Amino acid sequence: MNTHNTQKKQKTEQLTDAFRIFNELSQNLSVSYQGLEEQVAKLHGELAFAHSERLKTLEEKEKLASRLEKILAALPAGVIVLDVDGKVVDCNAVATDFLGEPLVGLDWLDVVARSLIPVFGNPHERQLSNGKRVNMTVSRDLVCSDSADTGQIILLSDVSEMRNLQDMLNQQKQLSAMGEMVASMAHQVRTPLATAILYASQMSNPALDEEKRQRFSQKILERLQYLERQVNDMLIFAKDGRLAMETFSLAELLSHLREAVKEYTGSGRIDLQIINDVQNDAMLGNENALRGALLNLLNNAVDALGQVGCVQISVTQLDACNLRVVVKDDGPGIAKELCQRVFEPFFTTKSYGTGLGLAVVDSVVKAHGGHVSVESVLGQGTVFTLVLPCINQAYSLLPGGFSGKNHHQMEMKHETV
Repeated sequence: MNTHNTQKKQKTEQLTDAFRIFNELSQNLSVSYQGLEEQVAKLHGELAFAHSERLKTLEEKEKLASRLEKILAALPAGVIVLDVDGKVVDCNAVATDFLGEPLVGLDWLDVVARSLIPVFGNPHERQLSNGKRVNMTVSRDLVCSDSADTGQIILLSDVSEMRNLQDMLNQQKQLSAMGEMVASMAHQVRTPLATAILYASQMSNPALDEEKRQRFSQKILERLQYLERQVNDMLIFAKDGRLAMETFSLAELLSHLREAVKEYTGSGRIDLQIINDVQNDAMLGNENALRGALLNLLNNAVDALGQVGCVQISVTQLDACNLRVVVKDDGPGIAKELCQRVFEPFFTTKSYGTGLGLAVVDSVVKAHGGHVSVESVLGQGTVFTLVLPCINQAYSLLPGGFSGKNHHQMEMKHETV
């Protein structure tokens, strides 16, 4: 009986312990569930906040995209976006107005060939089919996507009005300079003309012996040649860089220079050396203008030398399309402070002359897309260096992948401005 009671008591205690453990576990589960609910509520709140912020960000980006799109549409410049293969992937309305349709999907070089005409002397400008001038700027390394591929942005800015204003300003300056030149030319023409008339009036005198007749004839020729140079300088300066370009022979140009200098120096002991190291004889430019410019340099050198001295012309090839022409004399030289002004119109240190000779040289060289410089040391002579892109058969690659050959062919159909 006691054993049975003992067993019953033990079972009761075990059940009591089991219920107590169960209650503790239930209580723990309830606390854990409550904590989980709180955590879920917190995460839900954070997710809702993140979602709200994401929506705000997307809304701001949409507003920004809309604003940028409006700005792009309102820009007075044409914007063309190219992919890594050089094809047009996007453009604004101004670009379409400039270049015509279609644009998107076309190769950019095809668009250039169709709608953009090169401008001589300025590789960054193009002329549209309607006559407008645009400045072309290329922005490289445009990231097209998350990959490493890059593209380009082409910006076309209308510079027609600026060019017109610049042309008007240049014209006003030119007219002002022409007035100054006419005033100077009146004296420069009258004096040699009066001298030529005086000598010519004596030619019909029967008492004039043959020696004097020859000397008077030479004097008349010298005065007339001087007048011709003055008139040629005036005409070239008045053209302000507008020269028609054509093919000519370099050898013939140098030959004409040699003969002209012989006539100019007369009996003077001037040693003229012409060195031509250029194998290609076919040039592209304005032969008469170049001849006049080089003759101005030679005449200045001869005037500086007087009756005795040496003048050397050397012509070399710098690269595929550039000539270097060096005119060197061993005369008295030019002061350093004067070297900076020798190309200014109407600036001269001579008691005669209009001061247009070297200004014409600078104008002609710039009209050919080249540049001229001077170096001189007092007592050692003067060196003028001309760099001219005149070689006809050689073509270079322009920025943006355009062929120099096409560039020259299109330019030579028009006069340079």
